[in-house]
Amino acid sequence: MVKKMWGKMYYSVIAALLVAMAWAAPHEGHDHDGHPADHYHHLHHGKDEAHPSHSGEDACHLLSPHNADFAFSLYKKLALHPDAQGKNIFFSPVGISMALSMLAVGAKGSTLSQIYSSLGYSGLKAQQVNEGYEHLIHMLGHSQDTMQLEAGAGVAIREGFKVVDQFLKDVQHYYNSEAFSVDFSKPEIAAEEINQFIAKKTNDKITDMVKDLDSDMVMMLINYMYFRGKWDKPFEAQLTHKAEFKVDKDTTVQVDMMKRTGRYDIYQDPVNQTTVMMVPYKGNTSMMIVLPDEGKMKDVEESICRHHLKNWHDKLFRSSVDLFMPKFSISATSKLNDILTEMGVTDAFSDTADFSGMTEELKVKVSQVVHKAVLSVDEKGTEAAAATTIEIMPMSLPGTVMLNRPFLVLIVEDSTKSILFMGKITNPTV
Repeated sequence: MVKKMWGKMYYSVIAALLVAMAWAAPHEGHDHDGHPADHYHHLHHGKDEAHPSHSGEDACHLLSPHNADFAFSLYKKLALHPDAQGKNIFFSPVGISMALSMLAVGAKGSTLSQIYSSLGYSGLKAQQVNEGYEHLIHMLGHSQDTMQLEAGAGVAIREGFKVVDQFLKDVQHYYNSEAFSVDFSKPEIAAEEINQFIAKKTNDKITDMVKDLDSDMVMMLINYMYFRGKWDKPFEAQLTHKAEFKVDKDTTVQVDMMKRTGRYDIYQDPVNQTTVMMVPYKGNTSMMIVLPDEGKMKDVEESICRHHLKNWHDKLFRSSVDLFMPKFSISATSKLNDILTEMGVTDAFSDTADFSGMTEELKVKVSQVVHKAVLSVDEKGTEAAAATTIEIMPMSLPGTVMLNRPFLVLIVEDSTKSILFMGKITNPTV
């Protein structure tokens, strides 16, 4: 049934992010009251429930330019990181922003202001931020007939650890969060339970995210985003062929290169020496491909910002194109502590952290922020119901877009102007 529903082109993007909370002070002698056996919270907007308010819709649009700025700032730091040289980069900017905003629900004082500052939210009220994410999650979940796009969160809590009820209520209500108890004193069992939660929410695409837990952990915040869509205009499997992909001046790899001739929105930017192309999915989501001219990737990476995106969107025009795109499946894990510290989030990781909105029992701090995203593009699911589309093509010869060297991808949700995923495909074979 699933194969029939999703068609010839199978495409999935999944992201998860963990924020682990550790004791910021010795914890001997605390009296922990146990949670009841059914300690499990879940709240989201069901079909019969009221939609988020119009103020949430306004707040959602208030967030999008700040989230785009955060996306490009984070990308530049990831791209400059020594570990990233010559490797694929892939992450969910909106997923990371969402997780940090959820963390901010429990933060106070300079801990809160630093998180908001790093996200560009200094001019916004907490209610605007929270309502913006409530609306965003609601919007993302309402395109199920054409694609699967789900976002939400989880809070894994140490058995017996007291969490402020209002914090749990707020993250359930605004961030579609579920809370559950784990025994962090048995790290291997706790890791298995958290991994099972993430696997379930990402349709078993991310199964081993949590490793090497510290037995002193008291809480872990989990953010996930799962996207599975199909191209609006699928590629034909019989046209896929072996081709070379130039990773760098010294390295060439062989890839399965898909081909499709069709009408696409495209723009060749002479100033930024790059070709920009939109490849739409069914529904409200599109992949923006940014292909810098030969040798210009570094220049594009250093300068790219949300104003480029707007300029490109404004100048796109429909044209006949021979598109060559490699099939690929990549997975990227990022440890974000150092990068977030560089972006001004310092208190959260130190003993000066103030998360008294989360727990009043003792001081806690963030011990690690880990993000993992997976991207696959292939042609699975050949039992699809047949559909035929006829495109009227102009008589002129089509232009060619050949993705045979590193390129950037941005997956954008059109109605909320959200950059769901962003990355660089340096080597499609790893």
